[in-house]
Amino acid sequence: MMKISGRNKLQATVKEVIKGAVMAKVVMDYKGEVPVAAITTDSVDDLNLKPGDQVTALVKATEMMVIKE
Repeated sequence: MMKISGRNKLQATVKEVIKGAVMAKVVMDYKGEVPVAAITTDSVDDLNLKPGDQVTALVKATEMMVIKE
């Protein structure tokens, strides 16, 4: 089993893969929310990503914003 230091892991299902020339959008379902990852088309091909696949989305961020209305 692979270990990783990141803590923001989302167990999600791939809904759609939209491939461009270099980059791709991976649209996922996470508990009714729809996170979208932008990754290279090479990565999509290497992972053989397709709708219905169970994946882990790892969120890496160096900043967090807070909004109050």
